[in-house]
Amino acid sequence: MFAKKSSLLGLDIGSYAVKIVHLQETKGTYRLRDMGVSQLPPNVIVEGAIKDHEAVQGAIKKLVSNLRTKTKGVATSIAGWSVIIKKVDLPQMSEEELTDNIQLEAEQYIPFNVEDVNIDFQILGTSAEKTDRMEVMLVAAKKEVIDDYVSLIKKSGLQPQVVDVDFFALENAFEANYEATESGGVALVDIGATKMNINVLKNGVSMFNRDASIGGYQITEDIQQRFGLEYEEAEKVKLGMSSEKVPVQDLEAIFVSAATGWSTEVKRAIDFFYATYPEETIGQILLSGGSSRLPGLDALFNKDTNIPVAHINPLARIDFDTKVFDQQYLDYIAPQMTVAVGLALRRVGDK
Repeated sequence: MFAKKSSLLGLDIGSYAVKIVHLQETKGTYRLRDMGVSQLPPNVIVEGAIKDHEAVQGAIKKLVSNLRTKTKGVATSIAGWSVIIKKVDLPQMSEEELTDNIQLEAEQYIPFNVEDVNIDFQILGTSAEKTDRMEVMLVAAKKEVIDDYVSLIKKSGLQPQVVDVDFFALENAFEANYEATESGGVALVDIGATKMNINVLKNGVSMFNRDASIGGYQITEDIQQRFGLEYEEAEKVKLGMSSEKVPVQDLEAIFVSAATGWSTEVKRAIDFFYATYPEETIGQILLSGGSSRLPGLDALFNKDTNIPVAHINPLARIDFDTKVFDQQYLDYIAPQMTVAVGLALRRVGDK
């Protein structure tokens, strides 16, 4: 078993790619040791469920081999339908008492059989409205999904030590690199290939979260269907390769359609947040995920929400060797690596 301070590989298993980040902690600072991405074939992971274990294992093994890392301990994360995150209001009790009663308390909030899920919680503090109540962040994850990821990682030659949730990995990466703002909460919006995560933080606490089954794969799929291309060619066109089969104006229309849908989803979530917390404000939206690099997306989000928008840099306060890592490449890849960075910050025994 690793000591509490032993570093772990942050392993983000997405539907489009496997990402690994390794950070070394020294005297309270972090240094980037390894970072890599290995693309996955389409549809090997669907809505967080692994459909082709061999393909994912192969991608992980190849990436670990290329990085030549000797570290075996892994922190990974899950997301989607298999995870329920709720902020709940419970009677005041100690952490020990809540641990003993968590299944009973959680039953009314979880749409799964409590016997089929792993449950964790974090006490956030006394309720703002009633001093005899407390706010608790409740997290429940399907055991079968966790077991599937754990088995996959072991068969890939690694040792799963921490299973986190994408929302909290994003929060970890943000808190390690940014100061809390005085201008309200911060909305972290992570846009991957097939899912979007929205997490509103204030003073280090998640106030609101939502996920949606939308992302960059929509664009690839639209290009495939409209122009009769295979997945690989459509993906290359999406990433900038010119093609006589795909007129530029048609490609731009596909981009605009997808971006408009994403912006609508974010605005809907933010409107719901304001309706739930009318006294609160969101001072900034920070974008992450590979699909967040869509040109003009930040400007569109800003226009639709009237909130300043920027891309998160999960490596802003992390040292690296300029002889090993190219600054320009890190600037480009960083938003895509945010969840993996957040996972790499985890340690065995963390709450």
